[in-house]
Amino acid sequence: MGKIALATTALFILAAVASFGHGEEKIPAALNFKMKTLAGKEVDLAKYKGKVVLLVNTASECGLTPQYEQLQALHVSLSDKGLAVVGIPCNQFGSQEPGTAQEISTFCKENYGVTFDMLAKVDVNGDSACPLYKYLTSVETKPVGAGKIGWNFEKFVLDRNGNVVGRFAADTSPDDPVLLKLIETQLASQ
Repeated sequence: MGKIALATTALFILAAVASFGHGEEKIPAALNFKMKTLAGKEVDLAKYKGKVVLLVNTASECGLTPQYEQLQALHVSLSDKGLAVVGIPCNQFGSQEPGTAQEISTFCKENYGVTFDMLAKVDVNGDSACPLYKYLTSVETKPVGAGKIGWNFEKFVLDRNGNVVGRFAADTSPDDPVLLKLIETQLASQ
């Protein structure tokens, strides 16, 4: 192959690589997953792009279960500003979420008036962890760093671009001033 042909081929490859993905919006890593709702419908987490997302692994029989009330209050007060609260049930901690999807849904609605998105029950730790949580627990965040989920009701905050910007321990209530400040700061940025 001559020098001109080689140079032309190299330019063609570079142009192809440079144009790859143009016209398509890149989905951030934390939103690049599909899961199911409690109703069994597939949901593409990319639907949350442009929103600030509060992801919480939940359980119905935990001492922290009353946090549902504060999560619902956040949903009611901040969803019109761009906050998406997303509950993700898990039965890995003390078997405190033993119910079926229907039982979880009914419990949340009847006891706490939950109207925010609730996804299907998954594992959040270990080899059986769902891909979303494998990703989330690999990200170094503050105030809690990377690593396995410690208990029910750990919270992850994603910015409007889908970047993980915060991780909070289970006992951090949804109305904690530090958590609220992070959410409000993210909501204020466009």
